[in-house]
Parts: sequence; structure tokens; C-alpha cells
Amino acid sequence: MIEVTDLQKIGIGLAGFGVSFLFLGVLFLFDKGLLAIGNLLFLSGLACVIGVQRTFRFFFQRHKVKGTTAFFGGIFVVLLGFPMIGMVIELYGFFVLFSGFFPVAINFLGRVPVLGSVLNAPFIQKLVQKLGGDGNRTTDSTFT
Repeated sequence: MIEVTDLQKIGIGLAGFGVSFLFLGVLFLFDKGLLAIGNLLFLSGLACVIGVQRTFRFFFQRHKVKGTTAFFGGIFVVLLGFPMIGMVIELYGFFVLFSGFFPVAINFLGRVPVLGSVLNAPFIQKLVQKLGGDGNRTTDSTFT
């Protein structure tokens, strides 16, 4: 089992609070204060969980420049006081940055007992295949 350090526990808490503040900011009609606090808490939590150097290397890879620019540009636009436009830009950057992770996450969710049967429903399966990418990358033939 992987041992979690105290700093990583704090980071998980910060990232959790960040996601909560982002959710509340969207729920309260794009409140710029809540969105700004949520963004800052999420980024600081991520840095605590995986480390500052690994966070920096993740965001500033050569092939992720477009996603990083959109993500941090969206945060900057939110901080300037245009929360709806900033969140749209930030969401685009998030999807560009983490699009390589979606097939892994969908493959994992397909193996969870209840969620796997839901994801295999005929009307959801096409969406899952589209989000999951190439079906040949998975070892399980659940979605092919």
C-alpha cells in the first residue's frame, strides 16, 4: 500500500476545498470570489500532493502549451472579474490538459461493478467509446 505523507494529506484537503469552492462559485451564478479561491486552493493542493517540481513539469511540457495557456489564462480572467468567460476558457484548458487521462479513467470506471453496467448501456456506450478514445489501448474488451 502507498504511504501518504502529512503534506499529501493537506494537499488532498486543499484540492477538495478548491473543488468545493469552484462548485459553489458556479452554483452561485459564477461568483468571482468563490471561483478565485477555488482555483487557488486547487492549484496549491495539487502542488502539495504531487510536489511543486512535478506540478511545474506537468503544466509546462512543450506539447501542453495550448492547454496550460488556456487554463492559466482562464484563471487570470476570473481574477480580473469576468468569471463566466474565464471559466469557459479554463474548462477548455482543463480538457486539453487532461484529455490523455480520459481513456484511463473511463477504463477504470468500466471495471467498477455498478458503474460498469451503467456505462455498457446502449445509449451511453457510444459516448463512452467517444470519450475513451481508441479501444485497442485497453486490455479489457468491455467497451469494444
